[in-house]
Amino acid sequence: MTRPNPSPHSPAAPPGFSYPDAGATGTRPLPAGYHHLRHETLIGHGRHVFEAAGTAVTTWAMHRRSGARVRAGSSRAEPGTAVEIALGAGPFEIAAPCEVVWAVHDETRAGFAYGTLTGHPECGEESFVVELRPDGSVRFTVTAFSRPARWYTRAAGPVVPVFQRMYARHLGRTLRKIATG
Repeated sequence: MTRPNPSPHSPAAPPGFSYPDAGATGTRPLPAGYHHLRHETLIGHGRHVFEAAGTAVTTWAMHRRSGARVRAGSSRAEPGTAVEIALGAGPFEIAAPCEVVWAVHDETRAGFAYGTLTGHPECGEESFVVELRPDGSVRFTVTAFSRPARWYTRAAGPVVPVFQRMYARHLGRTLRKIATG
Protein backbone atom coordinates (compact mmCIF):
# COMPACT_ATOMS: atom_id res chain seq x y z
CA MET A 1 0.00 0.00 0.00
CA THR A 2 1.36 3.40 -0.94
CA ARG A 3 0.74 6.15 1.57
CA PRO A 4 1.27 9.88 1.12
CA ASN A 5 4.27 11.08 3.06
CA PRO A 6 4.55 14.88 3.11
CA SER A 7 7.81 14.82 5.06
CA PRO A 8 10.07 12.16 6.55
CA HIS A 9 9.16 13.41 10.04
CA SER A 10 5.35 13.45 9.77
CA PRO A 11 3.90 10.58 7.76
CA ALA A 12 0.25 11.11 6.87
CA ALA A 13 -2.40 8.66 7.95
CA PRO A 14 -4.33 6.85 5.21
CA PRO A 15 -7.70 8.54 4.60
CA GLY A 16 -9.89 8.19 7.70
CA PHE A 17 -7.31 6.58 9.96
CA SER A 18 -5.55 8.44 12.78
CA TYR A 19 -2.21 6.66 12.23
CA PRO A 20 0.01 5.96 9.18
CA ASP A 21 0.54 2.21 9.63
CA ALA A 22 -2.85 0.76 8.57
CA GLY A 23 -2.69 -3.00 8.10
CA ALA A 24 0.47 -3.54 10.14
CA THR A 25 -1.13 -6.09 12.51
CA GLY A 26 -1.31 -8.41 9.50
CA THR A 27 2.44 -8.20 8.96
CA ARG A 28 5.53 -8.44 11.12
CA PRO A 29 7.23 -6.67 12.76
CA LEU A 30 4.84 -4.19 14.34
CA PRO A 31 5.79 -0.54 13.75
CA ALA A 32 8.14 1.25 16.14
CA GLY A 33 6.96 4.14 18.28
CA TYR A 34 3.95 2.35 19.76
CA HIS A 35 3.19 0.12 22.74
CA HIS A 36 2.94 -3.46 21.44
CA LEU A 37 0.55 -6.12 22.72
CA ARG A 38 0.31 -9.77 21.82
CA HIS A 39 -1.84 -12.06 23.92
CA GLU A 40 -2.77 -15.64 23.05
CA THR A 41 -5.49 -17.78 24.67
CA LEU A 42 -6.22 -21.48 24.20
CA ILE A 43 -9.93 -21.66 23.35
CA GLY A 44 -10.37 -25.43 22.95
CA HIS A 45 -9.94 -28.16 20.35
CA GLY A 46 -11.55 -29.16 17.08
CA ARG A 47 -13.21 -27.72 14.02
CA HIS A 48 -16.53 -27.08 15.79
CA VAL A 49 -14.77 -24.89 18.40
CA PHE A 50 -12.89 -23.08 15.63
CA GLU A 51 -16.11 -22.40 13.68
CA ALA A 52 -17.98 -21.15 16.77
CA ALA A 53 -15.08 -18.95 17.85
CA GLY A 54 -14.51 -17.57 14.35
CA THR A 55 -18.19 -16.67 14.02
CA ALA A 56 -18.23 -14.99 17.44
CA VAL A 57 -15.19 -12.88 16.57
CA THR A 58 -16.28 -11.82 13.09
CA THR A 59 -19.94 -11.05 13.99
CA TRP A 60 -19.09 -8.83 16.99
CA ALA A 61 -20.58 -11.40 19.43
CA MET A 62 -17.32 -11.70 21.37
CA HIS A 63 -17.14 -7.94 21.92
CA ARG A 64 -20.81 -7.71 22.89
CA ARG A 65 -20.62 -10.65 25.32
CA SER A 66 -17.52 -9.08 26.89
CA GLY A 67 -19.66 -6.13 28.01
CA ALA A 68 -18.79 -3.68 25.24
CA ARG A 69 -21.44 -1.86 23.26
CA VAL A 70 -20.91 -2.26 19.53
CA ARG A 71 -22.29 -0.05 16.79
CA ALA A 72 -21.20 -1.46 13.44
CA GLY A 73 -21.98 -0.65 9.82
CA SER A 74 -22.41 -4.35 8.98
CA SER A 75 -23.22 -7.61 10.75
CA ARG A 76 -19.76 -9.02 9.94
CA ALA A 77 -16.30 -7.51 10.20
CA GLU A 78 -15.31 -6.68 6.63
CA PRO A 79 -12.72 -4.18 5.36
CA GLY A 80 -14.17 -0.68 5.32
CA THR A 81 -16.80 -1.37 7.99
CA ALA A 82 -17.14 1.48 10.48
CA VAL A 83 -17.45 0.30 14.07
CA GLU A 84 -17.61 2.01 17.43
CA ILE A 85 -16.77 0.07 20.58
CA ALA A 86 -17.95 1.71 23.82
CA LEU A 87 -17.13 0.82 27.42
CA GLY A 88 -18.41 2.41 30.62
CA ALA A 89 -21.66 4.26 31.18
CA GLY A 90 -23.03 7.80 31.19
CA PRO A 91 -20.38 10.47 31.60
CA PHE A 92 -17.79 7.70 32.07
CA GLU A 93 -18.48 6.03 28.72
CA ILE A 94 -15.47 5.87 26.43
CA ALA A 95 -16.38 5.48 22.78
CA ALA A 96 -13.75 4.23 20.38
CA PRO A 97 -14.44 4.86 16.66
CA CYS A 98 -12.64 2.44 14.33
CA GLU A 99 -12.72 1.00 10.85
CA VAL A 100 -12.02 -2.59 9.85
CA VAL A 101 -8.68 -2.66 8.04
CA TRP A 102 -8.51 -6.32 7.04
CA ALA A 103 -10.43 -9.55 7.60
CA VAL A 104 -9.69 -13.23 7.09
CA HIS A 105 -11.89 -16.32 7.09
CA ASP A 106 -10.43 -19.47 5.62
CA GLU A 107 -10.00 -23.11 6.65
CA THR A 108 -7.67 -22.38 9.58
CA ARG A 109 -7.96 -18.65 10.40
CA ALA A 110 -10.83 -16.27 11.12
CA GLY A 111 -10.67 -12.71 12.36
CA PHE A 112 -10.07 -9.09 11.58
CA ALA A 113 -8.22 -5.93 12.55
CA TYR A 114 -9.59 -2.49 13.12
CA GLY A 115 -7.75 0.78 13.08
CA THR A 116 -8.44 3.91 15.06
CA LEU A 117 -10.24 6.91 13.64
CA THR A 118 -10.13 10.51 14.85
CA GLY A 119 -11.77 10.70 18.28
CA HIS A 120 -10.47 7.33 19.50
CA PRO A 121 -8.65 7.54 22.85
CA GLU A 122 -5.69 5.71 21.33
CA CYS A 123 -3.94 5.80 17.98
CA GLY A 124 -3.15 2.45 16.35
CA GLU A 125 -4.56 -0.92 15.38
CA GLU A 126 -5.79 -4.13 17.00
CA SER A 127 -6.42 -7.57 15.50
CA PHE A 128 -8.49 -10.48 16.79
CA VAL A 129 -7.68 -13.82 15.13
CA VAL A 130 -8.80 -17.38 15.82
CA GLU A 131 -6.57 -20.12 14.46
CA LEU A 132 -7.09 -23.87 14.12
CA ARG A 133 -3.60 -25.35 14.58
CA PRO A 134 -2.40 -28.65 13.01
CA ASP A 135 -2.64 -30.37 16.44
CA GLY A 136 -6.38 -29.48 16.57
CA SER A 137 -5.98 -26.77 19.17
CA VAL A 138 -7.88 -23.52 18.67
CA ARG A 139 -6.02 -20.39 19.69
CA PHE A 140 -7.21 -16.79 19.88
CA THR A 141 -4.64 -14.03 19.49
CA VAL A 142 -5.00 -10.31 20.12
CA THR A 143 -2.23 -8.25 18.51
CA ALA A 144 -2.09 -4.48 18.85
CA PHE A 145 0.08 -1.43 18.57
CA SER A 146 -1.07 1.84 20.07
CA ARG A 147 -0.13 5.12 21.66
CA PRO A 148 -2.18 7.77 23.48
CA ALA A 149 -4.28 10.10 21.33
CA ARG A 150 -6.31 12.00 23.94
CA TRP A 151 -5.33 13.97 27.03
CA TYR A 152 -6.79 11.37 29.40
CA THR A 153 -4.92 8.42 27.86
CA ARG A 154 -1.70 10.45 27.96
CA ALA A 155 -2.40 11.32 31.61
CA ALA A 156 -3.09 7.65 32.43
CA GLY A 157 0.42 6.79 31.22
CA PRO A 158 1.43 3.20 32.01
CA VAL A 159 -2.06 2.25 33.24
CA VAL A 160 -3.42 2.07 29.66
CA PRO A 161 -1.23 -0.87 28.52
CA VAL A 162 -2.16 -2.74 31.72
CA PHE A 163 -5.86 -2.19 30.96
CA GLN A 164 -5.34 -3.31 27.34
CA ARG A 165 -3.70 -6.56 28.47
CA MET A 166 -6.50 -7.18 30.99
CA TYR A 167 -9.11 -6.57 28.29
CA ALA A 168 -7.32 -8.98 25.88
CA ARG A 169 -7.41 -11.67 28.59
CA HIS A 170 -11.09 -10.91 29.24
CA LEU A 171 -11.86 -11.29 25.52
CA GLY A 172 -10.07 -14.66 25.48
CA ARG A 173 -12.08 -15.94 28.46
CA THR A 174 -15.30 -14.63 26.91
CA LEU A 175 -14.56 -16.31 23.59
CA ARG A 176 -13.74 -19.62 25.31
CA LYS A 177 -17.16 -19.55 27.03
CA ILE A 178 -18.93 -18.79 23.75
CA ALA A 179 -17.11 -21.45 21.71
CA THR A 180 -17.12 -24.28 24.26
CA GLY A 181 -20.15 -23.42 26.41
